[in-house]
Amino acid sequence: MNAGTNKCRRLPFRQIHLDFHTSGDIPGVGEKFDPEEFKRTLTDAAVNSITLFSLCHHGYSYHPTEIGVMHPTLKFDLLGAQLKAAKETGVRTQIYLSAGANEVQACNHPEWREVNPPEVTPWSSTGLFVPGFHKLCFNTSYLDWFCTITKEAILRYPEADGLFFDIIIQRQCCCPECQADMIRAGLNPECPEDRIRFSAQVLDHFYEVMDKTIRSVRPDIDVDYNTGGLAAYPERLKYFNHLELESLPTGGWGYDHFPLTAGFARKTGMDFAGMTGKFHGSWGEFGGIKHPNALRYECGAMLAAGARCNVGDQLHPCGKLDETTYRVIGEAFREVREKEPYCRDAVNRAEIAFMSAENLGLSDESDLGLSRLLLEGHFLFDVLTEEMDFSGYPLTIFPEGFLPSPEMQKRIESYLAKGGKVLFAGTALDRLSFDGGAVFAGKNELKPAYFLPAKEFSPEWLTTPFVLYADGLRMKVTDGESLGELFEPYFNRTLEHFCSHRQTPNKLTPSGYAAGSMKNGVVMIPFNLFSGYYVNGDAATREFFEKLTDSLLGEKRILRSNLPSVARGTVTTDAVNRRDIVHFCYAPIVCRGNNIQIIEDLLPLNNIRFQVRSSHPVKSVRLVPEGRILEFQEKDGTVSGVLDQFTCHAMIALEWK
Repeated sequence: MNAGTNKCRRLPFRQIHLDFHTSGDIPGVGEKFDPEEFKRTLTDAAVNSITLFSLCHHGYSYHPTEIGVMHPTLKFDLLGAQLKAAKETGVRTQIYLSAGANEVQACNHPEWREVNPPEVTPWSSTGLFVPGFHKLCFNTSYLDWFCTITKEAILRYPEADGLFFDIIIQRQCCCPECQADMIRAGLNPECPEDRIRFSAQVLDHFYEVMDKTIRSVRPDIDVDYNTGGLAAYPERLKYFNHLELESLPTGGWGYDHFPLTAGFARKTGMDFAGMTGKFHGSWGEFGGIKHPNALRYECGAMLAAGARCNVGDQLHPCGKLDETTYRVIGEAFREVREKEPYCRDAVNRAEIAFMSAENLGLSDESDLGLSRLLLEGHFLFDVLTEEMDFSGYPLTIFPEGFLPSPEMQKRIESYLAKGGKVLFAGTALDRLSFDGGAVFAGKNELKPAYFLPAKEFSPEWLTTPFVLYADGLRMKVTDGESLGELFEPYFNRTLEHFCSHRQTPNKLTPSGYAAGSMKNGVVMIPFNLFSGYYVNGDAATREFFEKLTDSLLGEKRILRSNLPSVARGTVTTDAVNRRDIVHFCYAPIVCRGNNIQIIEDLLPLNNIRFQVRSSHPVKSVRLVPEGRILEFQEKDGTVSGVLDQFTCHAMIALEWK
């Protein structure tokens, strides 16, 4: 995987993303900015990197400009003053420019706006009578204007270390220019697939033009684009120097989103940061502050995933940093400062290659469900795109709907021949040519099915079939090992006949079909198990999957523990300082309000037993950064021990001989 044109110079661990989208109707912008207070606040909160605004969604610049419009109530160069103060404090700086949203230009140039078909969900809540920002189209001359104002900012502030571009998306657009260009290219503007294809081409052109613009002025500057879908378009990574993964748990992303995106970011070879927010909810929530314990946990989870820590804030229009916000951030960042020496040179370890559904254009629910199953089972995984090498992993899991190209078919066959194992799931298994020791007999028409796992894969508390709501295929095991028996309902629920409040119960005798088979390293589960788990989240599916995956890995599994499913465990290797680091994270997550995931209380976990397959023979085991020695046993490359108690985030260093 190619990283950016110029790799970032060791991305700092304690970053602030200081939003400043400020209406032109607000008076006195920046009038309370005090450089000494600004420096003191950043220092006290242990901040060592900050993103500051040149151009916001409203379309205003926060400094003098010959290209754009300076905020009408700002009386001085606020960005210049902030950059100077940050530099004097030794804080790295990035300049923020809003690319996809600019309300001033959207009003002055309505021909630059995206025009989306009715079935496309708006980027913001903007409607005819709904206040909000308008998305601009990168296929118009707006792009020329934006390149010019970007160049102005770079030349005006050569002291800045990096650039951060926001709203880097191009949705299906039917503006006159897009329609005309689609027709010239032989595409149909009325066809959603053609619009999606053309939007991707427009965005590719945006990256190419922006990169040439930036590098023509400052070839050495660090650049990040805030966008999604990089696993689907990995070729765009050449334009990045590092990654900042926007993932606000309370803002709709949830606490399981970041580990999935981090699993891919680790494979790019670039430094990356997780971007959470200080908000109780999401961006732009003035006065919304999450509990300090939540931010402590989120920073610990970022370190455990191999990431730097980035916290989003929104500066009050007066220009004064909020006292409570930076007291809360400081609590978390001071902990990060103590821990980062154990993370700076560390590389995450993984035993499972997780082939990205997003990269293959398949259902994202497959990715989300599989990542939850792996996280809750405490398996260590990397997320791979199709062209990445999976030969070094003992187990590779492919997404639902996966059909290999001829080249991928050969790669998988070679992988199996060398002892690798593969797991396929979903309703496309009957179109695969791999031998899983079973044959297929069409779709499972009687729904839902019921599953009684084979004894070795069954939860200890389960002795009767459990329901599988997901779609599936009928599979008969031939010379493979069955993963368990399938039971069918008496009939489908219809107007003609139904039973009770939901589904029809299962017949008492097995159907003769199986819910999975394996043979010679090929495992086939003929149901949409991953997306089904994403929707239903049932304990029986999770425990079945955990036992199956554990058996497939065997002695090659890196970490085993008695952590509860809601806790998280990872392992990193720091070859520079000759150690492995085991990370444990735990916080009770509850839903409040309109289904907002929050963390408030931090409760300790006691007597955590762990077994780690160490990279090298070990001479000592310590809880770090505290330095407390832990007793351990080592046998056949596996280190065993007990952590008597931890709260929130613990790191255990296995120091090599």
